[in-house]
Amino acid sequence: MTDSAPGDRTVDVTGIGFGPSNLALATALAEPSATGPGRPLEAVYFERKNRFSWHGGMLLDGATMQISFLKDLVTLRDPRSPYSFLSYLHHAGRLSDFINHKLLFPSRIEFHDYLEWVAGFFEEQVVYGSEVVDVRPVAREDAVEHMDVVVRQRTAAGERTVVQRTRDLVVATGLEPSLPPGTVCSDRVWHSSELLYRVERLPPTPRRIVVVGAGQSAAEAAEFLHSRFPSTDICAVFSRYGYSPSDDSPFANRIFDPAAVDDYCAAAPETRRMLLDYHRNTNYSVVDPELIDELYRRVYQEKVRGRPRLNILGASRLTAAEPAGDGVDVVVESLVTGERTPMRADCVVYATGYRPTDARGLLGSMAGLCKADELGRLEADRRYRVITEGDVRCAIYLQGATEHSHGISSSLLSNTAVRAGEIADAIRADAVRAGARATTRSQPQPQT
Repeated sequence: MTDSAPGDRTVDVTGIGFGPSNLALATALAEPSATGPGRPLEAVYFERKNRFSWHGGMLLDGATMQISFLKDLVTLRDPRSPYSFLSYLHHAGRLSDFINHKLLFPSRIEFHDYLEWVAGFFEEQVVYGSEVVDVRPVAREDAVEHMDVVVRQRTAAGERTVVQRTRDLVVATGLEPSLPPGTVCSDRVWHSSELLYRVERLPPTPRRIVVVGAGQSAAEAAEFLHSRFPSTDICAVFSRYGYSPSDDSPFANRIFDPAAVDDYCAAAPETRRMLLDYHRNTNYSVVDPELIDELYRRVYQEKVRGRPRLNILGASRLTAAEPAGDGVDVVVESLVTGERTPMRADCVVYATGYRPTDARGLLGSMAGLCKADELGRLEADRRYRVITEGDVRCAIYLQGATEHSHGISSSLLSNTAVRAGEIADAIRADAVRAGARATTRSQPQPQT
């Protein structure tokens, strides 16, 4: 491994992660601006994966997006953008076909293809197979004006470490799988985010599969596995009595509007918590009503036939999952009676959601200059800029991990286009201020 020092080249902005959020930022920075610097801003993005991918393990046939195609990377910000979903359809020769299909919600596979198509326009700005391991402040006359982003890269010759100097930084590492405490993953115990990758390694006719969780991913996993293995018992285990429907009614959906971010940021902390509690059923631990109906239909038809395979174990929890030969010994406990039922499963799929990546851990040395609340969450202003302490003239922006300050859409696609545009405008303003400071320093100083 070699450690290279930063060269003379300093970029305007470095992105950590290249999923939909920083991809939207790339499109926003590519747009002409009437108020920004005269030169194009230089950006580079570091992504841990070896290629662009978005929830690849859950690209199930038949699974659809839960947002309108109009909430793509750009349309809410600029309907004329060449990076819109409609532009993608036109390029693919499917625009008329899509219109005839009368869809607002494209398949997840098609939307992923759209994201890959847009990512192709920015390949020269992205370095894949790269993990940021530290961010170091670079001071000049007691003011932090730049940051050195330390990156570990995987190459054909092995690992190496490079350092990229930047003025601004945008952290958009998305969410990471959440598992119950003490869970040990293996070839037979895994998170639903790996579903399509892991299912190929299962025996051709598993006897039983346990799916843990009550949200959309859990219901999709249960439906997929029930169809994939027509003689396998599928046991869905969750603490709710049954699957709860998501609220996608028009008024409730206003919580995802760009204007809702202004309201949320202006609200008192107790009002923010109230709004999150009221509208959690728009996004968390809920399922599309159509999928609930389909699962219920299957359960009922199997009862009619006298061969129940899809078993909904509501008001229950999994209390044990121990490796046992080629399978897993599990124990399901009823929350109503306390009865514990042991069973052998070929695998356990935890569809137990996601949590924000720890942004402070990613920022390394710079984290000590960033303000955090009493729960350790970074504090950001309305334009998603992390609030810093001391004379810090460079900027760190967050795409995600701001639900506590910016509302429920902070890590979702619904507001990606507008959020990326706001950050891009702030970065352009940073460039103007940095240029003004550089001009002032270069001017002759009066003699004393």
